[in-house]
Amino acid sequence: MREQIIALLKERGVSLEQIAQIAYSLQKQYASGLGHEQCLAAVHSVLNKREVQYTLLTGIALDMLAERNQLPEPLLAMIKRDEPLYGVDEILALGITNLYGSIALTGFGYLDKTKPDVIGRLDSQCCSGRVHTFLDDLVAGIAAAASSKIAHQM
Repeated sequence: MREQIIALLKERGVSLEQIAQIAYSLQKQYASGLGHEQCLAAVHSVLNKREVQYTLLTGIALDMLAERNQLPEPLLAMIKRDEPLYGVDEILALGITNLYGSIALTGFGYLDKTKPDVIGRLDSQCCSGRVHTFLDDLVAGIAAAASSKIAHQM
C-alpha cells in the first residue's frame, strides 16, 4: 500500500523530496547538521504507518471524487471550493500529526497558515479544475510529522 500512496502523491504533483524539504525548513534551526537524507528518511518513516496510509487514501480519494463531480451536494460544492468552515480536511491531517505529538501539531498549524512550497501550490489550484482540498493539508501533516520525528531523534 505504501508504494500506491507514493504513486498517488506523484500523480497529484507531490514528491517525497518536496515534503522532506518542508520538514527540513521546520527543523533546520533546531537541528545542527540536519541533512536532506535525514528528512527524507523521516518522511518515509511517517508513510510506513498504516494509519497514515489510510488517511492519505481517504483524503486523496475524496479530492479525486470531487474533481469528477461524484460526491453528493452540498458536500461536492464545499470540497470543490475548499469551504473554510468545513474543517474535515484539517481533521484528517491532524489524525496524522496526533501520532507524533505536540511538535507535529504546532508544526502543522504553522504550515496550514503559511502554506509554503508545494502546500501553497496545491492550495491555489482549487479553481483550476483540480481539487486538493484534502491533499494540501495531508502534505502539511506528513511534513509536520516528519519534522517531529526528527526533533525527537535529536
